[in-house]
Amino acid sequence: MSARDVFHEVVKTALQKEGWHITHDPFPISVGGVDMSIDLGAERLIAAERQGEKIAVEVKSFLAKSSAISEFHRALGQFINYRAALKQKEPDRILYLAVPLITYEEFFQLDFPKARVEENQVNMIVYDAAIEGIVEWKN
Repeated sequence: MSARDVFHEVVKTALQKEGWHITHDPFPISVGGVDMSIDLGAERLIAAERQGEKIAVEVKSFLAKSSAISEFHRALGQFINYRAALKQKEPDRILYLAVPLITYEEFFQLDFPKARVEENQVNMIVYDAAIEGIVEWKN
C-alpha cells in the first residue's frame, strides 16, 4: 500500500460534503501485470439521469518542504498511468488529480505546469484544506 498523502482525509471529507459516496479507499487496480493504487474511488447518483457518476481521485499535497516540480513530475506520471489503467478496466470512471488551492494559484498558473496540464488533459480538483472543501473542478 502506498503512503497516504497528508491531505487524504481532507479531500475525502470535501467529496462527502458534495454528496459523493466513497466506494474505495484506496482504489486498487491491476493492469498488465502491474498493481496500482489510486487514493480514492467515489460515485454519486444523478437522479435525473438515473446513472451513477464515478470518479477516482489521486490526492497531492505539494508541501512547502518539497520541490513543487518534483511533486509535479510524480503526480503527472501517476495521473497518466492511472488514467491508462482505468481506460482498460473501468472506462466510465473519470480520474482527477486533487491539489491544494495555494498550489493551484501559485504553481499551476506558471507557464510550464499549465501547459503540461492542458497537453495531458489532466482533470483537477482544487481543494481548500482549511475549510475541507472543494473550491473548483477543472475538466
